[in-house]
Order: sequence, then C-alpha cells, then structure tokens
Amino acid sequence: MDLSGGIGEKSIKEVIEEHPKVGEILSKHEIGCIECSIGTCQFKEVVKVHFLGDEVEKQIEAEVNDYLSFVEMK
Repeated sequence: MDLSGGIGEKSIKEVIEEHPKVGEILSKHEIGCIECSIGTCQFKEVVKVHFLGDEVEKQIEAEVNDYLSFVEMK
C-alpha cells in the first residue's frame, strides 16, 4: 500500500488514535482493528493480512489517502 505521510509505517493503534476516521474506513471493509487491544501491527500490513484482494486493497488505500489529503488541507 502506498499511504500518505508515512502512515503505513505506524502501528494501527497509533493511526486510529490520531485518525479515528481510518478506523471507520477499515470497519466498513470488515477489518475489526478498532476492537483490537494490542494494535502493534503496522498499518500497511493490516489490510494485507485480511486477504481482501487487490481491488479492495486499492479501494481502502484510496479512501485513506483521500481522507488524509482532506485533513492536510485543513
């Protein structure tokens, strides 16, 4: 995944704490990271381990990057 601002290298817990909307995007695609109590996985790996396929991965990547672009514009 090619994610804006180095967000892919951060832990999923850190990403969701900073950007709750990202958790909503993942939940919409049935990735339940919001409920995870550990949260140490790198964000870029989270989507891959769910084997959703290239199209869904690209869709999630686009949604997250669109959101991050919007946040950066503020």
